[in-house]
Amino acid sequence: MDAKSLSMFAHLARSLHFGKTATAFYVSPSTLSRAVQRLEEELGCQLLHRDNRNVVLTPAGQKLQAYALAQQSQLEGLKLELAKQQEQLTGTLHIYCSVTAAYSHLPDLLDRFRQQHPLVEIMLTTGDAAESVKYIQQQSADIAIAAKPDELSSSFYFHHLMDIDLQLIAPSMFCPVEQLVSQPTIDWSQVPIILPEQGLARTRFEKWYRQLQFGKPNIYANVSGHEAIVSMVALGCGIGIAPEVVTELSPLKNRVKVLDIETNIKPFNLGVCCLNIKKQQPLIKAFFEAIDN
Repeated sequence: MDAKSLSMFAHLARSLHFGKTATAFYVSPSTLSRAVQRLEEELGCQLLHRDNRNVVLTPAGQKLQAYALAQQSQLEGLKLELAKQQEQLTGTLHIYCSVTAAYSHLPDLLDRFRQQHPLVEIMLTTGDAAESVKYIQQQSADIAIAAKPDELSSSFYFHHLMDIDLQLIAPSMFCPVEQLVSQPTIDWSQVPIILPEQGLARTRFEKWYRQLQFGKPNIYANVSGHEAIVSMVALGCGIGIAPEVVTELSPLKNRVKVLDIETNIKPFNLGVCCLNIKKQQPLIKAFFEAIDN
């Protein structure tokens, strides 16, 4: 049962006039008549009662009419869907962010983007937040969730999301480190400190510590990633500095406490960044448009 014959029958069932239907499909009335006969042979029943003046659908013809209309509707729907898909963006968008950002901020951003562009594949790389800008600069990722550096080159575009406080955290359970920071006057030269290997959190901690004028800090470890700092602090290895969101979302947050110390450490300006020269590329442009709505 070919689609054209079915379409002609649907039209004939509506017009009940061989001449009008034949004209509509640019065929002769005899060609249309043969198409109807083939349908009747295929289905094994009569579809029309006809004489020189009238054309009337049989019960079987009425059923075929309903079927033909349903098929036409489904075909039109398929055409619209396929046309829409052709208009939709496709390709792969490479994103870099920290593990924490992958479940604190990225889900909401991706949900908004995917609602508009479901055919785009997301390639996600997670790692040290301090590496975010470097990944963009080396074009290992298209966009990154990052803390804006104090000095960001004009070659980057940065879209602000929110400010995130940096906290000094210590073990909350009884241990030597907890005892050291619980004293009325903290002897900072004795306090083991866990710092990021690189990045804003480290530079801002070092700036604050220099203001204390207590000499060289007692560095217990330099680690990659803020998540590792929270873990080591929770194990009683020392105190550390971490963004508030990392501490709050850590499975070990009940094992750490925020030191009640006035530090005036500048918060992170968290956002999404990319290279300016890539900002107008279709996938990247669409991502920023989606998260800006």
